[in-house]
Amino acid sequence: MDTRIVTINPEHIDTKVIEEASRILKRGGLVAFPTETVYGLGGDALNAESSGKIYAAKGRPSDNPLIVHIADMEALPSIVKEIPGAAYSLAEKFWPGPMTMIFQKADRVPLATTGGLSTVAVRMPSHPVARALIEAAGGYIAAPSANLSGRPSPTEAKYVIEDLQGRVDMILDGGPAKIGLESSIIDLTEQVPTILRPGYITQEMFEEALGSVEMDRTIIDPSSGQAPKAPGMKYRHYAPKGNLIIVEGTAEQVVSYINEKLQEQKALGRKTGVIATDETAPGYVADSVKSVGSRQDEEAIASHLFTILREFDDEDVAQIYAEAFRSTGVGCAIMNRLLKAAGHQVVTLSPQ
Repeated sequence: MDTRIVTINPEHIDTKVIEEASRILKRGGLVAFPTETVYGLGGDALNAESSGKIYAAKGRPSDNPLIVHIADMEALPSIVKEIPGAAYSLAEKFWPGPMTMIFQKADRVPLATTGGLSTVAVRMPSHPVARALIEAAGGYIAAPSANLSGRPSPTEAKYVIEDLQGRVDMILDGGPAKIGLESSIIDLTEQVPTILRPGYITQEMFEEALGSVEMDRTIIDPSSGQAPKAPGMKYRHYAPKGNLIIVEGTAEQVVSYINEKLQEQKALGRKTGVIATDETAPGYVADSVKSVGSRQDEEAIASHLFTILREFDDEDVAQIYAEAFRSTGVGCAIMNRLLKAAGHQVVTLSPQ
């Protein structure tokens, strides 16, 4: 398949490009496009065949639901059975933006889009290119992240091209994603709204809007033995090609431990990397030390994480060590992505 790659300016959108992309979607093709979170791989959400093509292009398990993207609230009633009051409260506060809500699906949404579930995940993005494309394509685009399944989500078009060129019809390059982490997912079909994936919209923000909100136990404790409520959460995601290990402890402990391990890896002839912060980066002796930003700015850390994982791949780094982050606020989302990227390999250093 020949993939057409087109640069598009989010501030001055070329309507001819959007029209071309929308025609591809309407005939059942696939278009990768920018959003404020990460790049998405779009297909017609109401076309089971299109959803099948998304799974095939990504190599994604077919029980991993796709998120349906809409451009306005008027599009919601026809794809869900009911809209609870909590949904209106959340939409008013966080849409358009990096939040996905889960509803009972209407019959017109194919099971191929929902991974065989009776529920549907819905998001209204804020990125101008995404919104223009959704509107032009008929109002409903199913779109997971635009990468091969299991790889770090792409925050720049060059990584979409690396993974999906020859697998999709078109890639729209709208520059780097601003947020850099996928949307927060909240399930409104439970008695108490439940966060299934942490993100830029934090548990504290959800609680401020709704009151009582729960966090899916498998996010907090992956060894709990409970099955994840979102099927996609049971698969390894975001993984670099090199082996990734997270190290928890005081800053001094972590730097000392990682440097010791780096020397061992170098003696074995393995190229090493460290995911550090501005506060600690100068203290490491790895072949490649990358700071995700200051610990005082978790939003910056979130926006850099996936790009850094991709850069280690570009540099053929075989062993990566990462500092741990706090498990509240945006830090919860950062740790969720790191844990899945590392296959939950964590070294916890005992207090001295």
